[in-house]
Amino acid sequence: MVGPLRDLWTRGKYLPNYLELIQRTDGRPLSMSMNEEDLERYESQVELQIYKEYRDVLPMFRYVVETERRFYLANKVDLNTRSSDGATYFELELEDAWVWDMYRPARFLQNVRVLSFRDVNIEELEPGTPL
Repeated sequence: MVGPLRDLWTRGKYLPNYLELIQRTDGRPLSMSMNEEDLERYESQVELQIYKEYRDVLPMFRYVVETERRFYLANKVDLNTRSSDGATYFELELEDAWVWDMYRPARFLQNVRVLSFRDVNIEELEPGTPL
């Protein structure tokens, strides 16, 4: 496992609510010293949970937005191309959005502003689009 959770865990600043999601399959009690297998199991469980949530909320949204760092569902999307000091970047403003992010406890967002120097993909969904 890599990323913020491992960094927090190894520095002793783990987030207790994340521990609630980890279920040991070998019947042993969860201890405060987790190994890499426990962390990988946690990530897999959270990704599955987020996928199920995504599947359930998809019909509520009109757009799918993909950036380099995140995946969003939104009902309103405004895209503006900006330039600063010779660099071009994209500014996205999303309203009534849902974000795929395993480290965020609340995924529903009222307003989101995203800046990206990389590609941005926006897809309008047809009503009743199946997965």
